[in-house]
Amino acid sequence: MTLSSLFLAAGGPYAAWFAKLHETFIVNDRYKLLIEGFRNTIILTLGALAIGLVIGTIVAVIKYLAEDAPSLRWAAFLCDVYLTVIRGVPMVVQLLIFYYIIFSHAKDGIPVAIVAFGVNSGAYMAELIRSGINAVDSGQMEAGRSLGMNRLQTMRVIILPQAIRYILPAIFNELIALLKETSIAGYVAEIDLTRAGNLIRNNTYDAINTLFLVALVYLTMVIILEQILKKLERRLRKGDKR
Repeated sequence: MTLSSLFLAAGGPYAAWFAKLHETFIVNDRYKLLIEGFRNTIILTLGALAIGLVIGTIVAVIKYLAEDAPSLRWAAFLCDVYLTVIRGVPMVVQLLIFYYIIFSHAKDGIPVAIVAFGVNSGAYMAELIRSGINAVDSGQMEAGRSLGMNRLQTMRVIILPQAIRYILPAIFNELIALLKETSIAGYVAEIDLTRAGNLIRNNTYDAINTLFLVALVYLTMVIILEQILKKLERRLRKGDKR
Protein backbone atom coordinates (compact mmCIF):
# COMPACT_ATOMS: atom_id res chain seq x y z
CA MET A 1 0.00 0.00 0.00
CA THR A 2 1.51 3.32 -1.08
CA LEU A 3 1.66 6.43 1.06
CA SER A 4 -0.74 8.17 -1.32
CA SER A 5 -3.25 5.37 -0.68
CA LEU A 6 -2.78 5.80 3.07
CA PHE A 7 -3.61 9.49 2.79
CA LEU A 8 -6.77 8.67 0.87
CA ALA A 9 -7.72 5.93 3.32
CA ALA A 10 -7.29 8.30 6.26
CA GLY A 11 -10.06 10.49 4.90
CA GLY A 12 -10.59 14.10 5.85
CA PRO A 13 -11.06 17.21 3.72
CA TYR A 14 -7.39 17.43 2.73
CA ALA A 15 -6.64 13.74 2.27
CA ALA A 16 -6.91 13.80 -1.52
CA TRP A 17 -4.77 16.94 -1.73
CA PHE A 18 -2.00 15.46 0.45
CA ALA A 19 -2.12 12.29 -1.61
CA LYS A 20 -1.73 14.33 -4.78
CA LEU A 21 1.19 16.29 -3.32
CA HIS A 22 2.91 13.07 -2.38
CA GLU A 23 2.37 11.60 -5.81
CA THR A 24 3.60 14.76 -7.54
CA PHE A 25 6.69 15.65 -5.52
CA ILE A 26 7.74 12.65 -3.42
CA VAL A 27 7.28 9.71 -5.77
CA ASN A 28 10.48 9.11 -7.77
CA ASP A 29 12.17 11.85 -5.71
CA ARG A 30 10.83 14.57 -8.00
CA TYR A 31 11.33 17.14 -5.24
CA LYS A 32 15.06 16.84 -5.91
CA LEU A 33 14.47 18.50 -9.27
CA LEU A 34 13.07 21.52 -7.45
CA ILE A 35 16.06 21.60 -5.11
CA GLU A 36 18.45 21.45 -8.06
CA GLY A 37 16.46 24.12 -9.90
CA PHE A 38 16.44 26.38 -6.84
CA ARG A 39 20.20 26.00 -6.42
CA ASN A 40 20.85 26.76 -10.10
CA THR A 41 18.56 29.79 -9.97
CA ILE A 42 20.55 31.22 -7.05
CA ILE A 43 23.86 30.51 -8.82
CA LEU A 44 22.63 32.11 -12.04
CA THR A 45 21.33 35.19 -10.25
CA LEU A 46 24.38 35.87 -8.08
CA GLY A 47 26.87 35.03 -10.84
CA ALA A 48 25.10 37.28 -13.34
CA LEU A 49 24.85 40.08 -10.77
CA ALA A 50 28.60 39.98 -10.15
CA ILE A 51 29.38 40.12 -13.88
CA GLY A 52 26.80 42.84 -14.38
CA LEU A 53 28.33 44.96 -11.62
CA VAL A 54 31.82 44.68 -13.13
CA ILE A 55 30.67 45.46 -16.69
CA GLY A 56 28.32 48.20 -15.53
CA THR A 57 31.02 49.91 -13.46
CA ILE A 58 33.52 49.84 -16.32
CA VAL A 59 31.00 51.22 -18.82
CA ALA A 60 29.74 53.91 -16.43
CA VAL A 61 33.25 55.09 -15.57
CA ILE A 62 34.31 55.22 -19.23
CA LYS A 63 31.25 57.23 -20.23
CA TYR A 64 31.72 59.61 -17.30
CA LEU A 65 35.42 60.19 -17.91
CA ALA A 66 34.92 60.51 -21.67
CA GLU A 67 32.87 63.67 -21.14
CA ASP A 68 36.09 65.62 -20.48
CA ALA A 69 38.62 63.29 -22.11
CA PRO A 70 38.56 63.29 -25.95
CA SER A 71 40.95 60.34 -25.99
CA LEU A 72 38.20 58.16 -24.50
CA ARG A 73 35.49 59.13 -26.99
CA TRP A 74 36.07 55.96 -29.03
CA ALA A 75 35.63 53.80 -25.92
CA ALA A 76 32.47 55.71 -25.01
CA PHE A 77 31.16 55.09 -28.53
CA LEU A 78 31.73 51.34 -28.12
CA CYS A 79 29.93 51.49 -24.78
CA ASP A 80 26.98 53.22 -26.44
CA VAL A 81 26.86 50.49 -29.09
CA TYR A 82 26.93 47.84 -26.37
CA LEU A 83 24.11 49.53 -24.45
CA THR A 84 21.97 49.96 -27.56
CA VAL A 85 22.39 46.37 -28.74
CA ILE A 86 21.93 44.68 -25.37
CA ARG A 87 18.92 46.75 -24.36
CA GLY A 88 17.39 46.44 -27.82
CA VAL A 89 17.49 42.64 -28.17
CA PRO A 90 15.19 40.44 -26.02
CA MET A 91 16.98 38.53 -23.27
CA VAL A 92 15.79 35.15 -24.50
CA VAL A 93 17.30 35.85 -27.94
CA GLN A 94 20.60 36.87 -26.34
CA LEU A 95 20.60 33.68 -24.29
CA LEU A 96 20.08 31.55 -27.39
CA ILE A 97 22.84 33.41 -29.26
CA PHE A 98 25.31 32.85 -26.42
CA TYR A 99 24.41 29.17 -26.08
CA TYR A 100 24.05 28.08 -29.71
CA ILE A 101 26.51 30.45 -31.45
CA ILE A 102 29.12 32.13 -29.24
CA PHE A 103 29.63 29.16 -26.88
CA SER A 104 28.29 26.45 -29.15
CA HIS A 105 30.86 23.90 -27.93
CA ALA A 106 30.14 24.44 -24.23
CA LYS A 107 29.11 21.25 -22.43
CA ASP A 108 27.66 22.97 -19.37
CA GLY A 109 24.99 25.59 -19.97
CA ILE A 110 25.13 27.12 -16.48
CA PRO A 111 28.34 29.16 -17.05
CA VAL A 112 27.03 30.22 -20.47
CA ALA A 113 23.75 31.37 -18.96
CA ILE A 114 25.60 33.25 -16.20
CA VAL A 115 27.66 35.12 -18.80
CA ALA A 116 24.59 35.85 -20.94
CA PHE A 117 22.56 37.19 -18.03
CA GLY A 118 25.60 39.06 -16.72
CA VAL A 119 26.24 40.81 -20.04
CA ASN A 120 22.58 41.76 -20.22
CA SER A 121 22.50 42.98 -16.64
CA GLY A 122 25.66 45.03 -17.22
CA ALA A 123 23.84 47.26 -19.70
CA TYR A 124 21.26 48.20 -17.08
CA MET A 125 23.78 48.37 -14.26
CA ALA A 126 25.83 50.85 -16.29
CA GLU A 127 23.03 53.40 -16.31
CA LEU A 128 22.30 52.84 -12.62
CA ILE A 129 25.94 53.33 -11.67
CA ARG A 130 26.33 56.35 -13.95
CA SER A 131 23.31 58.00 -12.33
CA GLY A 132 24.92 57.36 -8.93
CA ILE A 133 28.19 58.91 -10.11
CA ASN A 134 26.33 61.96 -11.44
CA ALA A 135 24.59 62.31 -8.06
CA VAL A 136 27.98 62.94 -6.40
CA ASP A 137 28.85 66.62 -6.21
CA SER A 138 31.03 67.63 -9.16
CA GLY A 139 33.36 69.42 -6.76
CA GLN A 140 34.56 66.03 -5.51
CA MET A 141 36.43 65.47 -8.77
CA GLU A 142 38.09 68.87 -8.47
CA ALA A 143 38.99 68.12 -4.86
CA GLY A 144 40.65 64.88 -5.85
CA ARG A 145 42.59 66.56 -8.65
CA SER A 146 43.76 69.25 -6.25
CA LEU A 147 45.22 66.50 -4.06
CA GLY A 148 47.39 65.32 -6.94
CA MET A 149 45.26 62.37 -8.06
CA ASN A 150 44.37 61.80 -11.70
CA ARG A 151 40.76 61.43 -12.84
CA LEU A 152 40.78 57.64 -12.63
CA GLN A 153 42.26 57.62 -9.14
CA THR A 154 39.74 60.24 -8.01
CA MET A 155 36.95 58.13 -9.44
CA ARG A 156 38.16 55.00 -7.62
CA VAL A 157 39.04 56.55 -4.26
CA ILE A 158 36.54 59.39 -3.84
CA ILE A 159 33.58 59.30 -6.23
CA LEU A 160 32.67 55.60 -6.52
CA PRO A 161 32.55 55.00 -2.74
CA GLN A 162 30.12 57.91 -2.43
CA ALA A 163 28.09 56.79 -5.43
CA ILE A 164 27.54 53.34 -3.92
CA ARG A 165 25.15 54.65 -1.30
CA TYR A 166 22.99 56.21 -4.01
CA ILE A 167 22.81 53.10 -6.16
CA LEU A 168 22.51 50.30 -3.57
CA PRO A 169 18.67 50.35 -3.58
CA ALA A 170 18.66 50.32 -7.38
CA ILE A 171 21.09 47.40 -7.42
CA PHE A 172 18.76 45.44 -5.13
CA ASN A 173 15.90 46.16 -7.51
CA GLU A 174 18.05 44.90 -10.39
CA LEU A 175 18.81 41.77 -8.33
CA ILE A 176 15.08 41.13 -7.92
CA ALA A 177 14.48 41.64 -11.64
CA LEU A 178 17.43 39.37 -12.46
CA LEU A 179 16.13 36.64 -10.16
CA LYS A 180 12.85 36.51 -12.06
CA GLU A 181 14.52 36.90 -15.44
CA THR A 182 16.57 33.72 -14.95
CA SER A 183 13.32 31.77 -15.31
CA ILE A 184 14.03 31.63 -19.07
CA ALA A 185 17.22 29.61 -18.56
CA GLY A 186 15.20 26.52 -19.48
CA TYR A 187 15.39 27.64 -23.11
CA VAL A 188 18.94 26.25 -23.15
CA ALA A 189 17.92 23.05 -21.34
CA GLU A 190 19.27 24.14 -17.96
CA ILE A 191 17.28 23.06 -14.92
CA ASP A 192 16.41 26.29 -13.17
CA LEU A 193 13.45 26.51 -10.81
CA THR A 194 10.92 27.14 -13.58
CA ARG A 195 12.18 24.32 -15.80
CA ALA A 196 12.20 21.94 -12.82
CA GLY A 197 8.54 22.74 -12.26
CA ASN A 198 7.78 22.18 -15.94
CA LEU A 199 9.53 18.80 -15.92
CA ILE A 200 7.50 17.67 -12.91
CA ARG A 201 4.31 18.99 -14.51
CA ASN A 202 5.04 17.10 -17.74
CA ASN A 203 5.59 13.86 -15.83
CA THR A 204 2.66 14.11 -13.43
CA TYR A 205 0.16 16.27 -15.36
CA ASP A 206 -0.30 18.18 -12.10
CA ALA A 207 -0.06 21.78 -13.28
CA ILE A 208 -1.85 23.38 -10.32
CA ASN A 209 0.32 22.18 -7.44
CA THR A 210 3.56 22.33 -9.39
CA LEU A 211 3.22 25.82 -10.86
CA PHE A 212 1.77 27.31 -7.69
CA LEU A 213 4.68 25.89 -5.69
CA VAL A 214 7.21 27.36 -8.14
CA ALA A 215 5.41 30.70 -7.99
CA LEU A 216 5.41 30.56 -4.18
CA VAL A 217 9.17 29.95 -4.06
CA TYR A 218 9.85 32.91 -6.35
CA LEU A 219 7.45 35.09 -4.37
CA THR A 220 9.12 34.14 -1.09
CA MET A 221 12.58 35.00 -2.42
CA VAL A 222 11.37 38.35 -3.74
CA ILE A 223 9.66 39.21 -0.44
CA ILE A 224 12.87 38.42 1.47
CA LEU A 225 14.91 40.64 -0.85
CA GLU A 226 12.35 43.44 -0.58
CA GLN A 227 12.53 43.30 3.22
CA ILE A 228 16.33 43.51 3.05
CA LEU A 229 15.98 46.46 0.67
CA LYS A 230 13.62 48.27 3.05
CA LYS A 231 16.05 47.83 5.95
CA LEU A 232 18.88 49.07 3.75
CA GLU A 233 16.91 52.15 2.71
CA ARG A 234 16.09 52.94 6.36
CA ARG A 235 19.76 52.75 7.28
CA LEU A 236 20.73 54.99 4.39
CA ARG A 237 18.10 57.54 5.41
CA LYS A 238 19.43 57.52 8.99
CA GLY A 239 22.92 58.08 7.61
CA ASP A 240 21.70 61.12 5.66
CA LYS A 241 20.33 62.73 8.84
CA ARG A 242 23.65 62.52 10.66
